[in-house]
Amino acid sequence: MSYGSGTRSKPRKRALRYVAWGALGVALVGGGGLAYAWQHLDGNIRGTDVNAALGHDRPGERRDGSMNILLLGSDSRGGTRGQYGRGVSGARADTAMVLHVDKTHKKASVVSIPRDTMVERPRCAKPHGGTAPGARQTMFNSSYQVGGPACTVKTVEKMSDVRMDHYLEVDFKGFEKLIDELGGVDITTREAIDDPNSGLDLTAGKHMLKGKEALELVRTRHGVGDGSDLGRIQLQQAFIKALIHRADTVDPLGSPAKSYALADTATKAISADSELASADKLLGLAKELRGISPDRTDTVTMPVTYDARNSGRVLPLDKASHRVWTALREDRAIPKSATEASVGDATKSPVSAGS
Repeated sequence: MSYGSGTRSKPRKRALRYVAWGALGVALVGGGGLAYAWQHLDGNIRGTDVNAALGHDRPGERRDGSMNILLLGSDSRGGTRGQYGRGVSGARADTAMVLHVDKTHKKASVVSIPRDTMVERPRCAKPHGGTAPGARQTMFNSSYQVGGPACTVKTVEKMSDVRMDHYLEVDFKGFEKLIDELGGVDITTREAIDDPNSGLDLTAGKHMLKGKEALELVRTRHGVGDGSDLGRIQLQQAFIKALIHRADTVDPLGSPAKSYALADTATKAISADSELASADKLLGLAKELRGISPDRTDTVTMPVTYDARNSGRVLPLDKASHRVWTALREDRAIPKSATEASVGDATKSPVSAGS
């Protein structure tokens, strides 16, 4: 799947279009700096050749125009000097969402995969050589730890039989900087949230969250719901919609310099598969997503139930999960009945988008 570049842009763009704004700002500046600016943005983005790592043992590609993107938030503490917790080495897929864009590119479904889900992890190539053996029952987020993003993609594809066309990843540090560069995100809390573990302390009501508080929100688990990862997922889903709403309010024509600064921050924050790891390709993706608004984005959690043997883990509801993944594979809306028995969507999120 390929994407073209362009220099014209409507003032109102939606999800992921901060890269497009930067491209527009560069184009407006023009001159000899244009090529250098594009080269600089390209150099910011870290890419992984997922196709080479996974080979041909993958679900088939769809040719109907629909698209699946694995969105990852890793808990890497690299370069943070203990800001997000000490004594934690390596990185795990702290957040994982499958973004399905329908063939019209006007509607989307987001399926969150709880990091504590017990899954069968396939054998994966290690990023720096060697092979990580498969595991019959292990936490989903261990896939990133043992084999990097390619192993997480492989694990998702094996459990869903849905091919991931791309993946995008952001870590703690990059996420915080990106939200600050955007100027913050508006949310409304229906109840007070106080989580000493993440540091989040919000009263009920309207809030503009800057980078630090936004990161605390998407990391919060002990201050909401049953204290598990399921409550945190609801916060993350609400924040994604708030982020889309915020992106929709920023005028790229207002300040070319700020637009470029935003693109610079975004491309430094993002890692992607090699087919997407360029400013030009990300701009094309942004254009593909420009018709999707929060009210056209359906968010669900992969159907799960509590693990009776371990209260801190969840198990997939196989039949219900199959219905969810089949809907994505066939480019259909996810039936509401598929998640009715799931503990993942049993309660309402205490946070909503906007102010």
